[in-house]
Amino acid sequence: MTRLFNDPAAFADEALEGFAAAHRRWVRPVTGGVVRAAATPAGQVAVVIGGGSGHYPAFSGLVGRGLAHGAAVGNVFASPSARQIHSVARAAHGGAGVLLMYGNYAGDVLHFGQAAERLAADGIDARTFAVADDISSAGPDESAKRRGIAGDLPVFKAAAAAAEQGLPLDQVLRVAERAGARTRSFGIAFSGCTLPGADHPLFTVPEARMAVGLGIHGEPGIGEEALPTADEAAQLLVETLLKELPEDVADAAGQRAAVILNGLGSVKYEELFVVYRKVAALLGEAGLEIVDPEVGELVTSFDMAGVSLTLTWLDDRLEELWRAPADTPAYRKGALGTTEPEQAPVTPRVQDTAVPAATALPPASDASREAAATVLAALDAVARVVDAHADELGRIDAVAGDGDHGIGMQRGSTAAHGAAADAHRLGAGAGTVLARAADAWADRAGGTSGALWGTILRSLGTALGDRDAPDARRVADGVTEASAAVRRLGGAETGDKTMVDVLVPFADALAAATAEGLPLADAWDRAATVATAAAAGTADLLPRRGRARPHAEKSLGTPDAGAHSLALITRAVHDALLNH
Repeated sequence: MTRLFNDPAAFADEALEGFAAAHRRWVRPVTGGVVRAAATPAGQVAVVIGGGSGHYPAFSGLVGRGLAHGAAVGNVFASPSARQIHSVARAAHGGAGVLLMYGNYAGDVLHFGQAAERLAADGIDARTFAVADDISSAGPDESAKRRGIAGDLPVFKAAAAAAEQGLPLDQVLRVAERAGARTRSFGIAFSGCTLPGADHPLFTVPEARMAVGLGIHGEPGIGEEALPTADEAAQLLVETLLKELPEDVADAAGQRAAVILNGLGSVKYEELFVVYRKVAALLGEAGLEIVDPEVGELVTSFDMAGVSLTLTWLDDRLEELWRAPADTPAYRKGALGTTEPEQAPVTPRVQDTAVPAATALPPASDASREAAATVLAALDAVARVVDAHADELGRIDAVAGDGDHGIGMQRGSTAAHGAAADAHRLGAGAGTVLARAADAWADRAGGTSGALWGTILRSLGTALGDRDAPDARRVADGVTEASAAVRRLGGAETGDKTMVDVLVPFADALAAATAEGLPLADAWDRAATVATAAAAGTADLLPRRGRARPHAEKSLGTPDAGAHSLALITRAVHDALLNH
């Protein structure tokens, strides 16, 4: 378990601050993460990687010459927000475009995609690539749905080495695609991990058993088997990976591969070496030539006891890039030239959630400022109900997911209320108060829920605006647009066992009630009742999206955590509306 921390909510920020202070030779802090201490050479593509905290040395530990130009770092097990990624990418940009790289998780896909759009709006050419190497999370026919685990490293490394050679952005992306298509990983675990401040692990494994097919966010495995010996574990890892070869590889014999035996947090190096001796022997017996193997902690999950094996099937070009030198805080290979680019100016790191000066606020009418007080009361109610149910939401989420929904919602709703209170105090209208709350929620929560709740609040803010006093129909229109925006952004529809299963019927019921002429509080009450029933109904659904999808059967009988939290929020907001 994590023993040394202050405020668990501040753990990720404080860890990043300490990391940057300890590795000034390689990195400097910027809003949202770190970039190389030296500026990206003019005309070189910047490779910016990222993901949640709790996985060190991924992602910040891989920033340096020969590898990433920057890393956007989110909260614990939560993707960084689009604003944070955008900030890091702008700081890393050297004039030749940016390749954003990350593991294939819904929150990362949403936030990195939004960041690429913002970079394009700034005139910066940007591409995205999601690593999807975990063969346990989807079959070969659905490889695009696979999670990214320890295969991140060889794919990041290939793209970054290509960028270091001066290749243009489209070619660097093609290298990433080639490396990703030829990378496979598989893992096992003997115990789950415990988040900072938590008193129990996200999942447990019965005595003398192991979880098979684990993720790196505390997700349980897809199955259980008897606890193996080291040699038996090696055999399971190797045999599983050799069952699925890249499309253009007919047989392992005569092939070359980069091999990574990765420790997930509490399996010690000596244990890894015992396992690797058998891994190497088995791969040799299969006729596979091992190229520059890595054995150690490369992508971790706090204190999870587990290991994963990664094979990247090499061709001549990928082997050249895998062997290329690199110098980062946590990963070094070969020898780079001594010439360093010019040091970039060190700028102070500021918080993304900082409220701009009062002069930056859009003008607002008195009626909109009055409505902003109601918005603030509603956001206070949201934060309170989430705080009261955070443990319950985490428990529901842990049935088939990673168990962090309650923590993420807590961080997001608290930050949203704080940002809204600051904006209201400065005289903002309802629309701006919601916009500030949206950015704060997305930044502090990260992950899928951060992106979606940021979208919901921003849609409402756009509908309400800062000029007029919002009426019931305008609020309902904002909720309808929020429902459509969430479906566009996340790709989920009703029946997928997500928050959409509540958001759509809630929006429809609110629109119908306001069309009948009901006052907002009465219309909201009717819609909240519909939302509560819809959330309960998700217990009978099997998840088709998100981290729960690989564990679909386990979730049957349990409501979706995102749907349940949304239903709780709709009822809490109704109570606030009655008092305003």
